[in-house]
Amino acid sequence: MSSPPYPEDLERPGLVRTGRSTFVRPVRPEDADRLVAFVGGLSRATLAYRSLGPVVRARDDVIRRGAHVDYLNELALVALAGDEIAGLVRYVRDPEEPEHAEVTFTIRDDHQSEGFGRLLLEHIAAAARARGIRVLEADVLADNTRMINVFLGSGYRVESGPPGQIVHFEIAVDPQAQAVARAERREHTAVRRSLRPLLEPGSVAVVGANRSPLTIGHEIVANLLRGGFRGTVFPVNPRADQVAGVRAYPSVRELPEVPDLALVAVRAEAVPDVVRECATAGVKAVVVVSTGFGETGVEGRATELELARFARASGMRLVGPNCMGVVNTTPAARLAATFSPALPTPGRVAMSSQSGPLGLAVLDFARRLRLGFSGFVSVGHAVDVSTNDLLQWWEEDPETSVILLHVETFGNPRRFARVARRVAPRKPIVAVHPGHADAAVGSLFAQSGVIRTRSLQELFDVALLLAHQPPPPGNRVAVITNAGGPAALTVGACDASGLRVPQLAPHTRESLRTALSPRADVTNPVDLTPMATAAHYRQALDAVLADDDIDAAVVLFMPPLADKPDEVAAAILDAAEAAPSKTVVASFLGGAGVADLLHRGQLVVPTYAFPESAATSLGHAAAYQTWRGTPAGVIPDLAGVDTERARALVADRAPGPVPARIAAELLDAYGISVQDADSRGPDAFLSVGADPVFGPVIAFGLTGDYADLMADVAHRVTPLSDRDAREMVRSLRAAPLLDGRVGGPGVDLRALEDTVLRISAMVEDLPEIESMDLRPVRLLPPGDGVAVARATIRLADDTRRGGPS
Repeated sequence: MSSPPYPEDLERPGLVRTGRSTFVRPVRPEDADRLVAFVGGLSRATLAYRSLGPVVRARDDVIRRGAHVDYLNELALVALAGDEIAGLVRYVRDPEEPEHAEVTFTIRDDHQSEGFGRLLLEHIAAAARARGIRVLEADVLADNTRMINVFLGSGYRVESGPPGQIVHFEIAVDPQAQAVARAERREHTAVRRSLRPLLEPGSVAVVGANRSPLTIGHEIVANLLRGGFRGTVFPVNPRADQVAGVRAYPSVRELPEVPDLALVAVRAEAVPDVVRECATAGVKAVVVVSTGFGETGVEGRATELELARFARASGMRLVGPNCMGVVNTTPAARLAATFSPALPTPGRVAMSSQSGPLGLAVLDFARRLRLGFSGFVSVGHAVDVSTNDLLQWWEEDPETSVILLHVETFGNPRRFARVARRVAPRKPIVAVHPGHADAAVGSLFAQSGVIRTRSLQELFDVALLLAHQPPPPGNRVAVITNAGGPAALTVGACDASGLRVPQLAPHTRESLRTALSPRADVTNPVDLTPMATAAHYRQALDAVLADDDIDAAVVLFMPPLADKPDEVAAAILDAAEAAPSKTVVASFLGGAGVADLLHRGQLVVPTYAFPESAATSLGHAAAYQTWRGTPAGVIPDLAGVDTERARALVADRAPGPVPARIAAELLDAYGISVQDADSRGPDAFLSVGADPVFGPVIAFGLTGDYADLMADVAHRVTPLSDRDAREMVRSLRAAPLLDGRVGGPGVDLRALEDTVLRISAMVEDLPEIESMDLRPVRLLPPGDGVAVARATIRLADDTRRGGPS
């Protein structure tokens, strides 16, 4: 008989309440000796809680059998501390009630009160839910208050039996909103605590510190000293007495104190031993700048993943490998743990980059733009510390107001969506991703409120605006210029960026006529003519910024011989300072960034080399502000949904396409009827595909040429909120056909949104569904609903089902 497949999808890094790193995975047969050592190290009190009464030590052979499970009807998860087990949770399915299972928790004495119980409950609940278990049952001694508090504080729906010596709990593992919220709060607190030794260390070791200038190890030490780091720097080099004028030490274990952070700049083959030495010494965070890992192939990837597993099990966070380090310019840190020759000036922007070499160019470019950074982390291959973690750090950093992301891959896109949705309303997140045509990435960013840019140049253009100006409250723009050609380009760029250049109000035009030359054009754009003075710019800006129908101004200045640029710049700054709630950007002197002339203390007007860049950045900022002002979406409770019936229909069914009758019954269980109707409007399709990274992705479009020729298709990553569904069906270029703006009364948009939400709920509840296609979907007039004429559903094979998200 073949052994059961090991569920690698249940291997997960974890953080307990104290911020300690751990690694959670299913138990394996080779863990038998670890289990014996684990149980042998438990105190009599812990054993009494585990056995619900008098202490009876089990025989070693019985304990060893606990390492053999089928991962379906019996599952055990272990949380590791180094190579030892810190906590164990196990469920055994009830054969008479297959949706129930008995669960037991055991935490090693020296790790109790750290949060291992709550972490393991979250992991076992997700695993049980994916395996068709709906209720976990546990018996707990009445004086085991720690475990009782774990259950009661989990956020899951918990029922307990009458008070007595033993309390019986039944824990419904469906993801209640309260449980999700509490898990997110616990994770947020744990992530921030775990990152403090990385981003605000009290001492730093540099392993591989070199005596020769312009080498990576030497430049890291030099930058730490040059950047004003207030803690102690320990160069580690067995063949050097000093590095950069600082005493060096032969190894980490010979340092006079345990550093919070270690940077590793040694050959790839030496990195694992250095990381183990750091773990033994008690280092809390490691940055591996060394190359020669995942970029070299399969073996290198396996090595870096094993590094990450070891670090998490040892209680360390790890950045990299193949990264350029960490920078934190805030007063609490002044950390320049990088070999970059260009160090950023302090500012309000934080950035995470997945490319090490790109980071060097980014920091140099930012300095030339005079764009200041509060923090910069090059995560490299991101085998442990990821963009998701850094978002949660910068979320509460008072020195950070804008977050930039260079993202090549997503480790956990659903976690990214949860965190970004929480952060983006407070702090804009601007991202660049190399997959320009990737529908799943675009959907994820759109649903999360992330501003997606097409290039690094555009990323920094938007950052300049958001770091120095308020996002505009609307999309109405005034253009002020002294040259007609650039103004025409700006108007076209505004239109392409979703902005409007409306006619100015009568009183504004009259004010401009009074103040300006008779030759000036006072419509919009406001053309001051090449002879315009600084006073004309000030008067024009004052007038348009005072107009309640204008949200922002783009100021164009082409320097003629008749006036001094510094005087025009001063006039622009004065006008911007007098109207702090309005957004002002410029295309000034052909320069980009924060030109010296447009910088006065904390007041900055960003200037761009070309007016199109100014308009594009303004368009992104206006769209972000609109998103931020729209009520947040919720995942609604849908009437008429029978999840138990649906689960029974797919239970034990073979992978592949399901019969049409079963497909219709599945949809009916979610309140969607499969029945044709007379076509009285446009026909559409709704489909679901399983993206290997993002999970289920819903696609919606009109059938025929709209989708086939125009690629007019909207995508969203599940689960969808009511806001996601509303925005999705209205995001098509053909939306005027749907809402009645052209071609008739339109369609029943509410019924269409409701159908989208039901499809989302269905694929979330039933991970067995690999794909679905509803085509055609008859879109009927308002009040008449929608009709699904035909449905095709395909189930995944067992290897692709289940697993916590």
